[in-house]
Amino acid sequence: MRVICGLFGLLYLGALGLLAIGTFGLFGQEQDPLSGVFLIPLGMPWIWLADKVGLSGALVAILAPLINLLILFALCRMMNRRRAAKREATP
Repeated sequence: MRVICGLFGLLYLGALGLLAIGTFGLFGQEQDPLSGVFLIPLGMPWIWLADKVGLSGALVAILAPLINLLILFALCRMMNRRRAAKREATP
């Protein structure tokens, strides 16, 4: 589970980096309005729910994957605690 959390975190940081590079034209790249497209699949279903509520914009696309990352970290911690409790309970 830690591998999945780490991989998702790296994908999220990579997508944020591509957004920054494309938005500000860093490293000689042309400014690209579609540079944040990689954040959308990482932020599902929260982007879809925000759209249904009427929220839109770059901030929603940036923060939605963070919600998924926090959920993954919470699940990872729960699973680690459960494993630790099982180890202590077995003689």
